[in-house]
Amino acid sequence: MHRHYNGLKTAALLGLLTALILGIGVGVGGGSGLVIAAIISLAVNAGSYFWSDKIALRSMRARPVSEAEFPALYQMVRELAADARQPMPRLYVSPTQQPNAFATGRNPAHAAVCVTTGITQILDYRELRAVIGHELSHVYNRDILISSVAAALSSIITFLAYLAWFVPIGGGDDDDGPNPLVFLAMLVLGPLAASIIQLAISRNREFQADASGAALSRDPLALASALRKIDRGARQLPLPADNQFTTTAHLMIANPLNAAGVAKLFSTHPPMAERIRRLEEMSNRQVGPVQFQ
Repeated sequence: MHRHYNGLKTAALLGLLTALILGIGVGVGGGSGLVIAAIISLAVNAGSYFWSDKIALRSMRARPVSEAEFPALYQMVRELAADARQPMPRLYVSPTQQPNAFATGRNPAHAAVCVTTGITQILDYRELRAVIGHELSHVYNRDILISSVAAALSSIITFLAYLAWFVPIGGGDDDDGPNPLVFLAMLVLGPLAASIIQLAISRNREFQADASGAALSRDPLALASALRKIDRGARQLPLPADNQFTTTAHLMIANPLNAAGVAKLFSTHPPMAERIRRLEEMSNRQVGPVQFQ
């Protein structure tokens, strides 16, 4: 039931984004602007979707590791992938001292899992295995696809808002022209609403990856323990909020940036305390078979 509820929420949020696009398109008053925005946005996000793994790995300066270098990592990933009946992903290590991890790739056949040097130094075998289960779940749940669709729809809204403001393509035939207040509201509120919905989708998928990852590793308490350590380490060693890391931040198991004040409201990750609470509740119930979305 929880799995289907998450799926329903994701579908509803994507539907809201689509409705926003249609509403702004009507407000702009020209179908041509909608078509232009859609083509540009889809082209940009299609490139990001197909090259997402290379972009993310390059931004973290990750390098591929062999089984001889990291036999424990290969063992746990191979076991979890076999349990999920999925192909073995490529494995990478980033020299970053902040404890973190992420998975990327448009599908299980093109997946990569990356751990930082920092996370290997503070987690024990059980905790790291649970983290790997979480990251593999992102791939198996097709979260990269969901995120790409959400990003594409959000980008279309932003393009439409800017077109409406800088290149008015609609409006009536009267001399006064379109109401500038309407365009100003569209320029500000449209992208803001799109960003909020996209954040909600990201947080929803993070909860789902926790649940299915804990079921895959059959160790929700190990994942809860790992999240406590990762959260503490990430806050002690935040990554700089520049373009190199902001493009990868939403993929990480914990927010790698310094999310304080207003920035905390726009974090792509749900509160860590809530994630840990859910995992501890999950441990009190019998962990059933893993179900990917």
